[in-house]
Order: sequence, then C-alpha cells, then structure tokens
Amino acid sequence: MDENTVVFMAQQAVVTVFFVAGPLIFSALGVGLIVAIFQAMTQIQEMTLTFIPKIVAVAIVLVLLGPWQLSVLTAFATNVFQQLAVFGGL
Repeated sequence: MDENTVVFMAQQAVVTVFFVAGPLIFSALGVGLIVAIFQAMTQIQEMTLTFIPKIVAVAIVLVLLGPWQLSVLTAFATNVFQQLAVFGGL
C-alpha cells in the first residue's frame, strides 16, 4: 500500500463523514438559529428551550435520511474491506 492510496482512502473517509453527519449537523444548526432568534425576540432566556427542538429535528432527519446514510456507510465499509483484501493479498 503506497502513500497515495492511504491519502485517497483518508479523503474518502472524510467525505463520507461529511455526507453522513452533514444533514444532522445542519438541521440542528438551523433549528438552533431559529430558536435563538425566537428567544431574542421574546426575551425568553430558558436554556432548556433549545434542546428539545434540536433533538426533534435531528430525530426527524435521522428517520428520513437514515436508510440513505446507512447505504453510504455500508458502501464505504465495503470499499475499505475490498481494498484491504487487495492489499493484503487475499
């Protein structure tokens, strides 16, 4: 296994993490921003108010995109194991 292959596989790992975690993070970010604007407008400074909407938004995105995320992760894992078999000589 040469350096280019290791760098390529690391790059694929980072891209896969962005694809899988990105929708969850951006949904939590968007909901947090909306709740923060609502709190600023109404001057409600309750700290626990931000957690429940974020959890609900992440759960909804996870339910909607879960199968796609699982297929992306399994495709990446399959590719990694195939590359290991090629480089291991199996």
